[in-house]
Amino acid sequence: MKMSEENSAVVSRVTAEEDVRLLMKRKDDIEEQIKAYYDMLESAGVGTDGPLVDVEGFPRADVDLYKVRTARHSISCLQNDHKAIMVEIEEALHKLHATAKVAHEQDDTQMETSGQTVDSPSPFALVDAVTHGSPAAQAGLRVGDQIMEFGSVNTHNFRNLRDIAAVVQHSEGKSLRVGVFRNGQEVHLNLTPQQWSGRGLLGCNIVPLHR
Repeated sequence: MKMSEENSAVVSRVTAEEDVRLLMKRKDDIEEQIKAYYDMLESAGVGTDGPLVDVEGFPRADVDLYKVRTARHSISCLQNDHKAIMVEIEEALHKLHATAKVAHEQDDTQMETSGQTVDSPSPFALVDAVTHGSPAAQAGLRVGDQIMEFGSVNTHNFRNLRDIAAVVQHSEGKSLRVGVFRNGQEVHLNLTPQQWSGRGLLGCNIVPLHR
């Protein structure tokens, strides 16, 4: 593979990762704003749908009507923004998964043509529980598997378990590539987060590995 193609693949992957990070930050900011408005309405004793008039039909004197109406309107707008950002996040994750897949294919092609071997990435998390009949169990995940790749999360960009949680949350019903070390061997699985009879979308417990 030419150097320019390698650079292009790296740039695309880094750009996609940055897009996801920025979108997740915007999502968190929106959720914080919504919570702040909810808290204000609760402290005012009206909530999102409490009456703003008294029993005689007059505006309540014990409530700042302007602030309450502004907060309710802001919540409505922010909820629409939240729906839109979730769509953007899903699209960005698809793009990130696609660039990661292309990078894997290019790496595989390069190894085949050059005959070179590369060191496998270091695992960053450990599976310490898998529930029978869960999506994780059906995908073939086992207790003791050391995770080195989970969808768009890998050794290089993993920060904490919230990274994995975010990928799972926004990939419900979509197949994720999961790479693990098992008994000294590298194993790749396809795991689809989805609702099942138990809790969560995976049915397994993952803990970070100390590196």
